[in-house]
Amino acid sequence: MRTFPDDLAQAQKEWSATYRQLAGHPGRTDLRRRLYRLSTQTFFHPYWQCRRPGPAAWWELRELGRADGPVNERLHR
Repeated sequence: MRTFPDDLAQAQKEWSATYRQLAGHPGRTDLRRRLYRLSTQTFFHPYWQCRRPGPAAWWELRELGRADGPVNERLHR
């Protein structure tokens, strides 16, 4: 598994949580705005400047965001 920067992993975790909240409360503008901001933060993160992510990298990052527990424990397995 790749190692992602802590802030990128945290943004993905927050994205996943916000997405779940929005699924439960569709139409909430504050959640849609937060999801948009987190999407931008994740997609344009400096980590991707040297290498654009392929499908496998996105999958790993999304899985990291979905898992429970502290992010840094999962980053360095």
